[in-house]
Amino acid sequence: MIRLQNIQISFPDKVLFDRIDWLIPEGARIGLVGANGSGKTTLLRLIRGEVEADAGTVEVPKRVAIAYLPQDLHELEPLPLGLYLRKMTGLLEVEETVRELEHRIAEVTPDHPEYSGWWKQYEGLRERHRLLQGETFEAQARRILKGLGFKRDDWEKNCADFSGGWKMRISLAVILLSEPDIMLLDEPTNHLDTESMEWLESFLKEYRGTLITVSHDHMFLDKMTRQTIEIFLGKLDIFKGNYSYYLREKELRLQLLRKERELQKTEIKRAEVYIERFRYKATKAAQVQSRIKQLAKFELIPEEKRLRRVAIRFPEGPRSGREVIVVKDLAKGYDGRMVLQNIDFTVERGEKVALVGVNGAGKSTLSRLLAGVESPDAGSIHRGENLFLEYFSQESAHNLNYDHTVFEEARAGGGAANDQERRNLLGAFLFSGEAIHKPITVLSGGEKSRLSLLKLLLHKTNCLILDEPTNHLDIQTREIFQEALLGYSGTVIIVSHDRHFLDDLVSRVFEIRNGRLVEYIGNYSYFVEKRGDPSFIEAERTGPNVDAATTPAGNAEDLEKVGPKSKEKKHQEAQERNRLSRLRREFQVRLKNLETEITELEKGKAVREEKLCDPQFLADSAAVKTAMVELHEFTRDLGARMKAWEKLMEEMELAGLEPG
Repeated sequence: MIRLQNIQISFPDKVLFDRIDWLIPEGARIGLVGANGSGKTTLLRLIRGEVEADAGTVEVPKRVAIAYLPQDLHELEPLPLGLYLRKMTGLLEVEETVRELEHRIAEVTPDHPEYSGWWKQYEGLRERHRLLQGETFEAQARRILKGLGFKRDDWEKNCADFSGGWKMRISLAVILLSEPDIMLLDEPTNHLDTESMEWLESFLKEYRGTLITVSHDHMFLDKMTRQTIEIFLGKLDIFKGNYSYYLREKELRLQLLRKERELQKTEIKRAEVYIERFRYKATKAAQVQSRIKQLAKFELIPEEKRLRRVAIRFPEGPRSGREVIVVKDLAKGYDGRMVLQNIDFTVERGEKVALVGVNGAGKSTLSRLLAGVESPDAGSIHRGENLFLEYFSQESAHNLNYDHTVFEEARAGGGAANDQERRNLLGAFLFSGEAIHKPITVLSGGEKSRLSLLKLLLHKTNCLILDEPTNHLDIQTREIFQEALLGYSGTVIIVSHDRHFLDDLVSRVFEIRNGRLVEYIGNYSYFVEKRGDPSFIEAERTGPNVDAATTPAGNAEDLEKVGPKSKEKKHQEAQERNRLSRLRREFQVRLKNLETEITELEKGKAVREEKLCDPQFLADSAAVKTAMVELHEFTRDLGARMKAWEKLMEEMELAGLEPG
């Protein structure tokens, strides 16, 4: 149990926490919400012990392991990934010390003065090695890395060679492997693709410790938390439910406060009328004085201080042609590796389409191709008539003028907005007060991305191609931006990992899988429903893309010559697809059964370990002996299942199949 009492943290220009109290029970699952700058990250660091309060106390039980995932990660040690994980979980130090003690013990006789101490230390370290699951560590680590989107050969890759997003995943993997008592996760889904987010959610569902998380992902908070803490104007408001519950309950609380305030105003008005009417009547003097005293003591419920919500909208652009973008036989590769091939689709005026897929699938590549930033290696992209297209890239911050301030850049962005409208827009994108006069050179990466996104709202367009536009927006700003997109009459093609954001926005989903495109006519929830259906995927694979892929180029005479061969080739490819489909289903059944066994064994092992940490249980020697035997059996069986899981992963990779 963690206890915060009378916490005060102030800065020269604001009070961050105003005498807050908070009791965090063991096993709690809490979502921290609040506007940017309200103190969410500071509160996590306070619990972690990285920040000291100006006043008050933070009580954390002794011998409790706390793991913290910050938003802004430091550089990782330049070690191979597998070795780095062993080091950061403490396993490497244990193994090195065990080997050193084994060497010492082997070189002396039992009557050596240090022998007994070395042996005792050795036994303690062997127990520590068992608790760190040293025997099954690599299999467990590979399982977690795969869930977070790493490839098998990344195990030997140097940590320094990964990009920032992948380094965040490595730090997250360290935390998951460590199995701490308390997890403090600050924006854990920021750099995860949809599949990795869903895997993380399934992993955290089995986590039995205390979880406190900050996230801008509405769906993640709904699935992972059972309590929501809002930081608002220096105070903590507690809501006993997930994020959706918090939204409903907060509105109900505000409605009740408004009603109570109106009743208070009525009572005050009634008392004032009575006092004014009978102020000079001697027979009513006592009653008048009584009401005057009541009014003096009366504490009127204050008006709720709500953060100003700014509505934004895109300037209306001219009407485009009916067919906005037509893609045929598109292919693109880098360094001899094909990223996209045989892509065919048409996007029509006013449609809102999501591009989804695992990290590295080719979503950003396709976005750049559609925007004309890059050219395809094969195939064509036809952009329709009267098209006014704007493109937002994850690297759009490079297009800012670094000689400008924030406000100067907003002004230089063009458009018909006046200065007040630009200020309102800057406020909606978290630039307010003196922040609008900051030089762009001092802005963080997230601030630069937000400013680049804001500039889109100043231009008249009829087609937007957006690559991860919500990455650096808080929940409120995401909702404001989503409302603007919903009201936008033009065409939108968007890459995003924000499932809640996509669900209400798009009516078509394009999934890029193994370089090919699978289309889902529906919102994001429909995509999730159909994504795991092999028959649906197979039907898509045998559609236009496959025909395009197997139809040779050339004139009519050439086509006639190769026609029979093309049909035979198509038949062979169909047979191969059917074989792979059957094989995939077989692997999926084996994988599901194996992972179910692993989960049950992990639960059984955890129960025995918990018993053996209970002083009352340890008093029963017979029960302890039984538990030790059972624990050994669970550990042995778990190790065997983990090795089987790893072998199955190898078989699937050799067969060219992806799990899931």
